[in-house]
Amino acid sequence: MLRGLYTAASGMISEQRRHDTITNNIANINSPGFKQGNSLSRSFPEMLISRIRGGQDIPANAQIGRLNTGVFAEENIAIHTQGDLQETQNPYDFAVVSNLQVPNVQFDATGKFIDANGNWIQQPQALFTVQNQAGERRYSLNGKFTVDSTGRLANSEGHTVLGRDGQPLILINPATNLPIRNIKVTNKGEFLDEAGQPILNAAGQPVGLLISRAENPNLMLREGNGLYRINPGDEATVTAVAQGDQVEIKQGYIERSNVDAAQSMVDLMSALRAYEANQKVIQFYDKSMEKTVNDVGRV
Repeated sequence: MLRGLYTAASGMISEQRRHDTITNNIANINSPGFKQGNSLSRSFPEMLISRIRGGQDIPANAQIGRLNTGVFAEENIAIHTQGDLQETQNPYDFAVVSNLQVPNVQFDATGKFIDANGNWIQQPQALFTVQNQAGERRYSLNGKFTVDSTGRLANSEGHTVLGRDGQPLILINPATNLPIRNIKVTNKGEFLDEAGQPILNAAGQPVGLLISRAENPNLMLREGNGLYRINPGDEATVTAVAQGDQVEIKQGYIERSNVDAAQSMVDLMSALRAYEANQKVIQFYDKSMEKTVNDVGRV
């Protein structure tokens, strides 16, 4: 078996997936709320190489050393650092600014904590909560919303934005029975009408955005169009934010993606160079086998 050929091939596949992750980051550099991905590679288990036929002075089972058998792209981890806020002056644009904490845990600048035993804890994240056409909950950081003729608050994909009561947000002025256009939202996500009075639901409670707290954002799966979903069985890891959580809603702003364009271009070139290096190794093996078959085989 040509171990080097298989090792180089696995390296090409890993770098191709890394390249795809980086290009996806660059493509979404202007997508509100997008969190850049980071492709993680892991090496296959090492093998202990031994000599099976030794000479007179070499034992038959002499150990030569360890051999690495290549790498593979293990997973794509999102970086959940806060993106910059961009002012739009659109009353239906919102951004979530959060700094959620866990007792006895001090997160670093990248939002992670590693304890003495090597356990990795990711900082919880706050997200908007929407409902798709099938009635399933989805989560997003893209706060570009609109209000239709029925007063329904929805995102660009037509998914309904949910309120604190878990029901779709409908902004209707009871006096005119028309959608409320000039709304104001407090930093707690509560809606105010044109007169600055709280908008109440049918139960007489203030209408506000349902902001969800994801205890482990790495459990959330990308669904496309800036949406995340939770696998069955992990629903308990997503709850509504509590009263004392450090979460603030900014009206007239959107959160920009946290993609670093300059670093992404550097990583893109690095992945390309590593891919080409593995490609040259495979070409070398191909020429060696060609010479073995065409030249040595004739002797």
